[in-house]
Amino acid sequence: MKRDLLGALLAARAAKTPIAIATRLDTGAQALVGPTPIGGAQTRGDLALDADSLAAVRLALAGDTSGTIETPSGRMFVQVYNPPLRLIVVGAVHIAQALVPMAALAGYAVVVVDPRRAFATDARFPNTAVTTEWPDDAMTRLAPDRRTAVVTLTHDPKLDDPALTVALKSDAFYIAALGSRKTHDARLKRLKDAGFDASVLARIHGPAGLAIGAKSPAEIALSVMAQATQVLHAKAGTGG
Repeated sequence: MKRDLLGALLAARAAKTPIAIATRLDTGAQALVGPTPIGGAQTRGDLALDADSLAAVRLALAGDTSGTIETPSGRMFVQVYNPPLRLIVVGAVHIAQALVPMAALAGYAVVVVDPRRAFATDARFPNTAVTTEWPDDAMTRLAPDRRTAVVTLTHDPKLDDPALTVALKSDAFYIAALGSRKTHDARLKRLKDAGFDASVLARIHGPAGLAIGAKSPAEIALSVMAQATQVLHAKAGTGG
């Protein structure tokens, strides 16, 4: 890899920007490809990509899938460098105790946010990053990006609403809030009064989770994790 291309790759990774290196297998020519143009150009490097080939590389990037692909520009290997998936859980409740290990198994780096010190303890969430910051402060510091899911579980507007306010202003790929339909309707009204329009509020999955008839904390956690997975791959265009 040429030095300038390596420098650009390292800079993208330091900035936690999704990036891929496409290498044409017969010539060794390479191109750096992001989800959007890089410095005003569609690619960077000595490998020219037509529109269909560029779309194929970006599909691999969106799907977080490295490997060999056939394109109109030739057979090439795509190495994907995506930031790690993250899950921010607001509310150190029973459902969170089931959701956290499920998310970790699915490859997420998990952070639990709850200012209530009786709930947010290492004993309840071993081997997990836990913070007792106020949710909006924690969310601002954590800066959700397009590889981040946010789930609020407290049912308390004083905790859930500040977190959702920050999440809705971010690129988080999945935003969900626990609660009944009545609770969610009231939540939407409060957030609308706070200045969010209907198109933005539609990003919130509420009640959180797929409709699988979940009852227990573990079942609800499973439904939430399944919905996050569904949304992640739907946005990547890699299946449903």
